[in-house]
Amino acid sequence: MKSAKIREIVLGKALDPMKSETRHSLALVAFLAWVGLGADGLSSSAYGPEETFRALGEHSHLGLYMALATAITVFIIALAYNQVIELFPTGGGGYRVASVLVGPYMGLIAGCALILDYVLTIAISVAAGVEALASLLPLGFHAYKLPAEAFVIGLLIILNLRGMKEAIRVLLPIFIGFVITHFALIVYGIFAHASYLPDLVPNTLSETTSLAKDIGWISVAGMLLLAYSHGGGTYTGLEAVSNNVNILAEPRVRTGRMTMIYMALSLAFTASGIILLYLLWDARPVAGQTLNASTFRAIIESFGLGAWANQIMLTIVLAFEAGLLFVAANTGFLGGPSVLSNMAADSWVPHKFRYLSTRLVTQNGILVMGIAALAILLWTGGSVTVLVVLYSVSVFLTFAVSLFGLCLYWWRHRNEKAWMRRLSLSLIGFVICASILCVLLIERFTEGAWAAVVIIGAIAALCIYIRNHYRDTKNAIHSVDQVFANQPFGPHAGVLDPDPASQTAVFIVGSSRGGGLHALLWVQRMFPGHFKNFIFVNARTVDAHAYGGEGAVEQMRAEANATLKFFVDFCQSHGMASAAYLGFGTDVVDEVTKLCETISNEYPNSIFFTSKLIFEHDNWFIRLLHNQAALAIQRRLHFESLQMVILPMKV
Repeated sequence: MKSAKIREIVLGKALDPMKSETRHSLALVAFLAWVGLGADGLSSSAYGPEETFRALGEHSHLGLYMALATAITVFIIALAYNQVIELFPTGGGGYRVASVLVGPYMGLIAGCALILDYVLTIAISVAAGVEALASLLPLGFHAYKLPAEAFVIGLLIILNLRGMKEAIRVLLPIFIGFVITHFALIVYGIFAHASYLPDLVPNTLSETTSLAKDIGWISVAGMLLLAYSHGGGTYTGLEAVSNNVNILAEPRVRTGRMTMIYMALSLAFTASGIILLYLLWDARPVAGQTLNASTFRAIIESFGLGAWANQIMLTIVLAFEAGLLFVAANTGFLGGPSVLSNMAADSWVPHKFRYLSTRLVTQNGILVMGIAALAILLWTGGSVTVLVVLYSVSVFLTFAVSLFGLCLYWWRHRNEKAWMRRLSLSLIGFVICASILCVLLIERFTEGAWAAVVIIGAIAALCIYIRNHYRDTKNAIHSVDQVFANQPFGPHAGVLDPDPASQTAVFIVGSSRGGGLHALLWVQRMFPGHFKNFIFVNARTVDAHAYGGEGAVEQMRAEANATLKFFVDFCQSHGMASAAYLGFGTDVVDEVTKLCETISNEYPNSIFFTSKLIFEHDNWFIRLLHNQAALAIQRRLHFESLQMVILPMKV
């Protein structure tokens, strides 16, 4: 009881998933979605532009091309992903696009890349946030960055276990603070050196021509492409909205489009604006500081307010930057569990990743994402440069596969309106993303790209094994269903109500009719004529898939009622008194236990039965893949002095 109270204090009170207003209260409007999901993209301006600029080396004048290319690329990818929102309004993003439009195995690759993407979203955002704060401290404090990063991840896990909207509201002031401070610095920084602007383009063209004479135009193009690819982290996060359309407020497509507009405008302005600041303020790397920190310091010092005022203002700016990066890390806790939930629905990962907690969040997914992010931070030592490489490979692999799927879609639907324009947009996006991916794999293979390939491949191999196991299990259960499918209904017509004073057999059943009939016939064979009442209980788990959209819960209710009606009709056709009970909740064990206690009060002479899958070769991994609800329910009922028998069902 004490532990339950502590859990409630930390995570909040349980929510009722069956109340129609609950989902609406959790759904995100465009502005909150921009904060919760768009922060991932906007925060990349803290490290993406810097990676681009550093890759140019001494040829920093080429940064003007990078600023223009960054803004254009943001809008191309954002507009292309608007099509994903239109075609897949139930969410799933790159995973769903690739699965449906290209094929299940390409969908698997996209899904694995997305999982790694969101793990790295957490890792790199937290690492870059702590790096920004460390820019304010002496070098001696840098040894404590990893413990600080672990603390931030733990805090974000707790916030997200409480619920997505609660986490976003806590982080909202930080997001607004970042937007205001960085917008003001970028605008002031550009106008303060406006006298350099008229000569910027002619000088850039002149220096580029001079460089081309020395090393050749092909080398210049290669240098630009390499720098462009190094800044690939700038575009990460643009896919977050399409992956999480299911958590947006209705009308979802319109909300998603508005969110994408907010994201594209804010990221294009901030990222390209920061690169322009690097050029205008002649940014140079400083030991122990990010390029943003040294540039902002120079801009603030130009105010002429004094050393203390300058330090306070820089602290505020970098604190908001770090805060936004922590908000962006929160996107990983929203998007990652959503991808795992979609993959669980297709049996690529354990089905328990679809389950919701009492706070209606995918608790298992949140915990896995947080632990995985912490592991990667420890492995890389929190190096932002290495994390950016891993991050960019996973993101652009997803982008490339998704945009290739869109190209196939519009080519197959050439009779639709404006198909050529949409195909062209998707094709341009695909070429850009595939090019960046290829350059990253070739140029940065030994600097971390190999690890991204190995991790994605390992996750994919594990997913294939899991899906094959679920497929074999499903086929075995289907065989059982087929055996019992031809069980004839009896000649009796009419309703037979159970007698509360009679001996009662209560069957806890699932969606398998064969499994329910197997248990019923087993009990009749073992206890002939003993039981007079036959009660069927079904508790459905309101998981992320069922809770993802309007009408999904109602459809689940209709399917469950149809299954229970089948059992009741079958018993009554054979002259056996029968009834059914149905419950819904996020924890099937809790719901079944409550229903069984209710039935026990109404029918005192009850014995409870359920079936459990028995595998010939059992191990911890098999048990991980399957719900161990039968044993948990038995323990709970025995504790309440209620008798329960588990019947083996070999598969």
